[in-house]
Amino acid sequence: MFDSFDQARHYAHQHQIELIDLKFCDLWGRWHHLTVPLSQFTPGLMREGIGFDGSSVGLKSVKSGDMVLVPDLSTGFIDPFWQAPTLSFICTTLEADTHAVFPNDPRNIAIRAEAYLTRTGFANRSLWGPEFEFYIFDDVAFDYGVNHASYRLNSGEADWNSATGGHGHYIPLHGGYHAIPPKDQLYNLRSEMTLHLERMGVPVKYHHHEVGGPGQSEIETPMMGLVESGDATMLVKYVTKMTAHSHGKTVTFMPKPLYGEAGSGMHFHQHLFMDDANMFYDPEGYGCLSQLARYYIGGLLSHGPALLAITNPSTNSYRRLVPGYEAPVNAFFSLGNRSAAVRIPKYANQPGTARMEFRPPDATCNVYMALAAQLLAGLDGIQRQIDPTQAGFGPIDANIFAWSEAQRASIKQLPGSLEEALAALESDHDFLIRDEVFSEELILQWIGHKREMEAYPVRTRPHPYEMSLYFDV
Repeated sequence: MFDSFDQARHYAHQHQIELIDLKFCDLWGRWHHLTVPLSQFTPGLMREGIGFDGSSVGLKSVKSGDMVLVPDLSTGFIDPFWQAPTLSFICTTLEADTHAVFPNDPRNIAIRAEAYLTRTGFANRSLWGPEFEFYIFDDVAFDYGVNHASYRLNSGEADWNSATGGHGHYIPLHGGYHAIPPKDQLYNLRSEMTLHLERMGVPVKYHHHEVGGPGQSEIETPMMGLVESGDATMLVKYVTKMTAHSHGKTVTFMPKPLYGEAGSGMHFHQHLFMDDANMFYDPEGYGCLSQLARYYIGGLLSHGPALLAITNPSTNSYRRLVPGYEAPVNAFFSLGNRSAAVRIPKYANQPGTARMEFRPPDATCNVYMALAAQLLAGLDGIQRQIDPTQAGFGPIDANIFAWSEAQRASIKQLPGSLEEALAALESDHDFLIRDEVFSEELILQWIGHKREMEAYPVRTRPHPYEMSLYFDV
């Protein structure tokens, strides 16, 4: 939004801004913030930054947790959810003593990944288009302890409410795709989210009701740069949650909040450009994709098991990634097949649009790290010239659900649990630490935390359904 501090300061005075909000991302993909009055928005803040404890958000150890935030002026926007006029910035994190850029900050990793792309010479920019699927609920409750575990979600759209009486326009299981009002009761709420995003500088391609009957929605943005796409993702999550909260509702990006209902993914459309030339386009290629694009796909699928530890880093991710459904658990590429890990959209067949889509990811990822990891996997495929067909990744355009078990067994599978994905990342991460985009230290910290704080605690807790299965044994 701003090119200089003077421009930002002038804007603040012109629009009677009273507060400056500074947002930053922790290691696990959640935003944090701190706020200063306009009087503290000075050139000194831009030089020295403002201190915070990096150890509290997973970025540093306790013994050396001091870090500083410096606003990235280009990211400025007026935050519509504050009572006092507030100008908000996404921040760059620096070392407190030297003011050097902190290497393990997720956003800084994404910035380094973009720089690495340019150094490879294959392209000088990448464009990304995440799809944002989420559920909007009217009420949520959950509880757990030594002797109990429960959760309950409710949506006014769900047909489980039909027996209690009401408006009668309920959405059945899996029946929400592009539902229209009055069944779609969330149109105005999604429109409000969309308008907030547009005013904050995040363009929106469209919004609609998704397949999930009890409130599943989707917002999609146009293609944009890697770091820009990461920033937009954080804003989409913030705006959807805050807008819903202001109406007494709640939003979740959990991949699988409901049993037997559609899960929520975050598919990533992506392609590489050299200036204005789409390096993925070849009118004679399969799906109008070039050989360079095929190598890129080969890298994504070869490193797919390790990638999922970053793009699908929650135990809940693998409630969605279950074989036998539309979920993309199969490591192959295809033209239009939505059960493939890599889908080539049939409609993206022009010089400016030809691209591929990596379908497994979900929004429990740290988006900056997920973007960087996908790019590095694809670039490794180009560097090593991994042809996906020669590597056994298809293309497969048939309906694999009509295949025999023996035929389906020939398809390489992606991990079926967080533990499997973490083990894959542990043995396959050289492509991430190349040129120091990621650090070995960060990857080991990520694996250790996910195992000890997420996978193991879920594994050791009895599941409520197990009571019905085994209590009377």
